Amino acid sequence: MRKKLKIIALSLFGTTLLLLVVLVVHIATAKPIAYDNATMQISRIDFQEPLDSLKMKEIHRNLKSIPGFINDSYNLKNNVVVFFHDNKIADSKKIYDELMKKGSYKATRYILPSNIKAKQVCPVIQEGSFSYHFSKGVQRIFN
Repeated sequence: MRKKLKIIALSLFGTTLLLLVVLVVHIATAKPIAYDNATMQISRIDFQEPLDSLKMKEIHRNLKSIPGFINDSYNLKNNVVVFFHDNKIADSKKIYDELMKKGSYKATRYILPSNIKAKQVCPVIQEGSFSYHFSKGVQRIFN
């Protein structure tokens, strides 16, 4: 019985150690995607009408035809379109206006409330958390 417990304990320790090594190697070797994000901006349009796949394709096609548009993402549950654009070429108001000209949509441009404009946020890792400090520490060691 004691031998089985020892084997189980060593197996759990070995597995944990192996997973920790994989995590550290992943953090050390993962390079962030290089975007010229000095001019990239993210914006949002809230639709008052339900979005289906045909409407999404139409909106995507119309957005792609607007200069400055980079990429988009849809949240069908909340009827929201989030898009990236180059703010040197077009700001969110210009893209919103162009989209409204190309189709008859019931939508409003989302404008950030002033109390959260200055906040710097990451949707995945909260600053000050253990995972944030751990990944920053590993990146500092290997980069």
